[in-house]
Order: sequence, then C-alpha cells, then structure tokens
Amino acid sequence: MKSKLLGLLACVLAMPAAATTITYSAALSGANEVPPNASPGTGTATVTVDTVLNKMLVAVTFSGLTGTTTAAHIHCCTLVAGTGTAGVATTTPYFPDFPIGVTAGTYSRLFDMTLASSFNPAFLTANGGTTASAWAALFAGFDAGKTYFNIHTNVFPGGEIRGFLQRTSVPEPGTLALVGLGLAGLGFTRRRKT
Repeated sequence: MKSKLLGLLACVLAMPAAATTITYSAALSGANEVPPNASPGTGTATVTVDTVLNKMLVAVTFSGLTGTTTAAHIHCCTLVAGTGTAGVATTTPYFPDFPIGVTAGTYSRLFDMTLASSFNPAFLTANGGTTASAWAALFAGFDAGKTYFNIHTNVFPGGEIRGFLQRTSVPEPGTLALVGLGLAGLGFTRRRKT
C-alpha cells in the first residue's frame, strides 16, 4: 500500500504546475465615482489573473453613459480598500482597442504583464521600475481591494462609472484535489508513525 501511495504521489509531483487563475469583478456605476454622480450608466468589469503565466484578461460591458467614452483603465492602489482615488496602473488613456466615442460597448483583451506596454509608465516607475515589481504591486492591490476600473467620458472627464475590483473566484478543483491529496499523504504518514 505504501509503495502505491508513494507512486501516486510521485506521479502527481511530476505533473506540470497548473495555472492558478483568480477572478476579480466590479459593478460599475456613477454612485461609485469620487465625487459620486447621477449617471444612469452601468457596467461590469471582470479581471482574471493567471499568476503562473503572468497574464491578465480584462472583460468589460457597459451601457447608458451620458457622454461618450474617452478613457478606460485600472487605477491602483488606494490607501483604504473600497474607497478613495489612485493613479492609473494600466495603459493610458485607455486599453488598446477599447471602444472610444461610444455610450455602450463591450471589451475583452488578454495582457502579458511581463511587458512594459501593459502598464502606465508612471506606475511602472513608481513601483520599482520593472514589470515584475509593478505586476506584484498591482496584484497586491487586487487582493487588497484597492484597485478600481474606471470609464471616463466627455461629460464626466474624471470618470462617469467605476467600481472596485473584488475577488470572486475560489481555488480551481485541481488545486483543491492536490491539497486534499497532500493532506491525505500527511495523515497516512502520521498514522504509520504511531
């Protein structure tokens, strides 16, 4: 039995590491802006981070804006989670190919966070000057609830709708299975010693 368990454990350890993805979401509204505004615009932003491949998928849907879009990006990092303002962390003034000059739209793009072009140069400089240090700061901001997605328009140049990105994902089933297998192995080892 022990040799079978050790064989299974060896197979699991020999498997390539699976990507760990974490998802953050935000409901976008004028009430979330600083200062709040009465825009009827709404939207959702979802950011999915792959912590192994250093990729970030940004997906946004928005509608009902009173003005036409002029900018859209992620800000980081506020002093207090879920409140305040911060500088722009990602590309400025808007994400590449983001729908500009519209009152409604959708957007989805995968970013390689090892590239300097994925960041606002000022954010990169302020956070160690390397993509690794800037990515670490942005990721820490996501996890701390100190990042927000903001859509700016010609009617509200400071931002018409925004929302703080909150973690919404749970560990992947494969991750849970691996943790479970590890705990079972520890239990088996402890039982054998007693």
